[in-house]
Amino acid sequence: MRRKAFLMAWLGSLAFSATAFAFSPPGHTRILRFPQGKAGAVSLTFDDGTENQFKLALPVLHGLGLPATFFIITGEVQGSLNHQRFVGRPFAEILKESAEHPTSEANFFERASALWSCGYQGMGDISLQIGGAYEAGKKDEAMRLADETLKKIREQTLKPEPGQEQGVKQATGTLTWDQLRRDAAYGFEMASHSVSHPYLCVMDDANLEYELNKSRQEILAELGPKHTFSVECPFGIEDKRAVGKALELYELARNRMPDTEVLDILRSEDSDPALATGKEYVRWQRGPHSDTAPGLMQEWVDKTAAQDKTWLVLVFHGVEGIGWQPKPIAELTRYFEYIKARRKKLWVATFQDVGKYIRERLHTKVSSQIHKDSIEIRLDCPLDPALYSLGLSLKTALPKSWKKVRIAQAGAVQVVPAVDNEVMYTAFPGSGPVTLTEVTP
Repeated sequence: MRRKAFLMAWLGSLAFSATAFAFSPPGHTRILRFPQGKAGAVSLTFDDGTENQFKLALPVLHGLGLPATFFIITGEVQGSLNHQRFVGRPFAEILKESAEHPTSEANFFERASALWSCGYQGMGDISLQIGGAYEAGKKDEAMRLADETLKKIREQTLKPEPGQEQGVKQATGTLTWDQLRRDAAYGFEMASHSVSHPYLCVMDDANLEYELNKSRQEILAELGPKHTFSVECPFGIEDKRAVGKALELYELARNRMPDTEVLDILRSEDSDPALATGKEYVRWQRGPHSDTAPGLMQEWVDKTAAQDKTWLVLVFHGVEGIGWQPKPIAELTRYFEYIKARRKKLWVATFQDVGKYIRERLHTKVSSQIHKDSIEIRLDCPLDPALYSLGLSLKTALPKSWKKVRIAQAGAVQVVPAVDNEVMYTAFPGSGPVTLTEVTP
């Protein structure tokens, strides 16, 4: 009798489909684009690990219950074993060679890497000019700047930095690994921003590997594998070689998301995410500067809430006078409160958690089977469960008679009310089948 009632309910709902605009038969299951059916996602990210990010901004976020991601220059953390340095031949050899052989494509990466860490005055700014020119496609200008700088060093126009051991720069920041461990325990993500924040696009292979891998190793040793998921190559570079190397070592880069169903809109682009078509997701990066109006920043949030597939990635740097393009903490506090007030429509999560959810959803296949008294759902996902273990939000169509549902997976049980002949719940790929049964009075 119970099976007959189940089938009759199914047939009744099939008859209903003739008049309903959108009908799904019992057992039909879909994975929601964002958890709990939220309209969009927001990730708050901070670059460089400057003092006031942790002293002022993080406590505000913690008090509001908002997660965030901090991209850390690991060589600037007190207690780090790996600092800014050049991996390669003695700089004196390169300098002598430069007097006879101009900089060319064959030696440019080695020379740019050596200049970044050679320990001469003003080399930070000069190296950024070289990297910026190269990233902008002005390779001849970048090589010219390298030649001019090497000549100034040979002629002793540029002097060594006083008190600095040539070739290795020690940490000068106030951040400690103990502090990062404490903050990570609150649910904040700590991620890599390289060892010393160079333009990675002009590093040779050995120094590119050093900057990315040694940063990862330091984070792994101090904070554990959870915090080795994400990376941001400094300056938001798009260079395929450098970002490609980063994605060999880390699962997710803020620079570029290679997933075919994700459209990236970078901070330098003015594209409107509302006009993006043909992709399942739009990852929309916005970077508030000191003079960015609060109203514009709020518009970014509102536009994300008005769409159905936008992931807003906010990129902050300086806070209260410390760091690049600093924002006053009072203004940031109001903005964080504005975001929190819209959590009914927006999923606010760390950078890695949103990236994980998107990938799990895009790679998971859903199948369902109707049994005598139950519906069985299977989630098959090829991703490594050690890395991708977030729960997915599912909606399953039910027989019309079901008003409350017992949902069981791997020993965990939820009891959820049906809404409009559907039930929304959380399930985990790789944790076995999900069984739905009617809860009767």
